[in-house]
Amino acid sequence: MPDPSPRPPAPHPSAPPASAGGPLLPGRRILVVGAGTRPSDDPAAPVGNGRAIAVTAAREGAQVACADVDEAAAGATAGMIAAEGGRAHVVIADVTDPESCDRVVMRAAEKLGGLDGVVFNPGIGIGYGLAGTGLADWDRVMQVNLRAPFLVGKAALPALDAGAAMVFIGSLAGTKPGSRSPSYDASKAGLVRHIAAEGAGRGVRANVVAPGLIDTVMGRDASGGNTSRDRAAALIPMHRQGTAWEVADVVVFLLSHRAAYVTGQVVHVDGGLSTLR
Repeated sequence: MPDPSPRPPAPHPSAPPASAGGPLLPGRRILVVGAGTRPSDDPAAPVGNGRAIAVTAAREGAQVACADVDEAAAGATAGMIAAEGGRAHVVIADVTDPESCDRVVMRAAEKLGGLDGVVFNPGIGIGYGLAGTGLADWDRVMQVNLRAPFLVGKAALPALDAGAAMVFIGSLAGTKPGSRSPSYDASKAGLVRHIAAEGAGRGVRANVVAPGLIDTVMGRDASGGNTSRDRAAALIPMHRQGTAWEVADVVVFLLSHRAAYVTGQVVHVDGGLSTLR
């Protein structure tokens, strides 16, 4: 007669250890495209999302390829990682060049000895409203914000084995038209669900992290300084801007085995801004 007593479910064969201690990305090889922070004359300029992601990944045990169109900016990020005892490499990548999008994946894999994760961070916004957005502006934004992640994702997927992950940095503007730039809003809607669907059969995950109002150099430049952003931040349920480090923590989690059953999702890092109408 079968035993009627309940039994605990069997653990998933690839389940990570139950311990919450230890780094999230031990031995992982991560490419961060857009790992630099744009230059600023402000001595108190905040770190950008890409640099924070690269440094946080290294702190969690990963070896990182820091890719950027600005070699000096990528080098500065790699220097920060090295100064903390991490391992980092510099790769030059111009995401407006289709060949460069293919090349950055290949070179990162060569330098790292393979790839376990890819983060695509670059993004630009040009134009204000429909009347203030020219065709050239639209095309430029689509090149960087939509065509480039398509090309990097296309090149990366065959290079990634089961357990690997891709994270694309989107924006709250991709789900709500809030930037007043139609090209930016449209481009940040992204293509992650298709990549996630193709990758799932191979055990490769893909997700979007969609920041809200984050205090970065790009954000300050877009708003002409930080004062107006502070006023806007008062409308956020958490009453403040986020930081690039807070974005990086979510990205690193999604790259890790702790997010092994998370794919095709858009994760908002916005202090509750997406809950408002």
